[in-house]
Amino acid sequence: MGTMLLTGCGPAESVTTLTWYINPDAGGQAAIAASCTEEADGAYRIETSLLPTDAAAQREQLARRLAAGDTSMDIMSIDPPFIPELAEPGFLAPIPEDSVDLFSENVLEGALAGATWKDELVTVPFWANTQILWYRESVAEAAGLDMSQPVTWDQLIEAATEQDKLLGVQGSPAESMTVWINALVESAGGQILENPEAPADELQLGLTSEAGQEAARIIGTIGAEGLGGPGLPTSTENTSLTLFQGDDGSFMVNYPFVWPATLGAVEAGSIDQSVVDDIGWALFPAVTEGEDTAPPLGGINLGVGAASDNPDLAYEAIECIVKPENQTEYFITNGNPPSNSEAYDDPAIEEDFPMATTIRDSLELAAPRPQTPFYNEISTGLQQEWSPPNEVDPDTTPERSQEFITAVLRGERLL
Repeated sequence: MGTMLLTGCGPAESVTTLTWYINPDAGGQAAIAASCTEEADGAYRIETSLLPTDAAAQREQLARRLAAGDTSMDIMSIDPPFIPELAEPGFLAPIPEDSVDLFSENVLEGALAGATWKDELVTVPFWANTQILWYRESVAEAAGLDMSQPVTWDQLIEAATEQDKLLGVQGSPAESMTVWINALVESAGGQILENPEAPADELQLGLTSEAGQEAARIIGTIGAEGLGGPGLPTSTENTSLTLFQGDDGSFMVNYPFVWPATLGAVEAGSIDQSVVDDIGWALFPAVTEGEDTAPPLGGINLGVGAASDNPDLAYEAIECIVKPENQTEYFITNGNPPSNSEAYDDPAIEEDFPMATTIRDSLELAAPRPQTPFYNEISTGLQQEWSPPNEVDPDTTPERSQEFITAVLRGERLL
């Protein structure tokens, strides 16, 4: 016999539950879900469901659930490179036309580009990430560099070589390698993928361009001359930070987590306060003097599953989630930068992240990684062919990798 739950003398009132699939963080997304649930005043409640830690595993779980028509996919935290793969087959519910301008307003250019597929906004920018140049002020001063002005990779290589210092870069055959290659190619005025909307067998890569050769020259030089240290072939964001904090540290490209991590290391007693006092920051290095840099773009966008039972309500909840004040709080508590420029106006951000203006400026210039449903094949191919860094050769690596990835896309070779 069924049971009916009653409140007072009237029938039970049900509140629609929206499931938000979140990437792992320090609890910030769950806190925003609770706040927006309270603000909804009974219109809906948001429950969070944790995705795997690994980005590739997140992609796999989202793709499988969406392909199966999972109706619980109300809100999803999605890494920008995976958006075309989910948007192309129609797995994402379209953003309501009257909400596109709202979700685009004051969004930084790089974050907006990463949320777009085929010239349409298909996800909503939530937080954005980028790499900036961290430097030891003592090293920059000894090299005679004016860090208030843009600097180039060649200047950093020269400074590190002359002072017998090491550069903090990520040389591991992982996603971080794709990030580095893409930022170098884009900064040199090129693109890894020239026609991203084409089918797999018609995709044209731009690795053999002058920009691709410049990217290979920089990576190969740092690798061959030992400027990334002996651990460069397996270096990640965390290991390059450790190197940068040491006596041989000089310059490093890395994400904003560097700042709270370094402050935490001082508090824990593993490094001295003098290290923090010697740290400065600037935009990602340029490849060509006088030309704009194109820093890496990361972060998280929010999408709604096409099979969701409540797409309109989900977008209403997203409107609350991405409010500038929520993005500000998320940055302060979890260290993930806002995608909305208005969120940076809060003085509290500058107090906790004095490099916030540089981060915001970087996100205006940031370039997404290749936006294509076949991103996984391209990224994995790059990681295989451009590793280890000391074997990267501008005369051979771009051509070899372009031929290999093209063959994979045409089904002629396997990753």
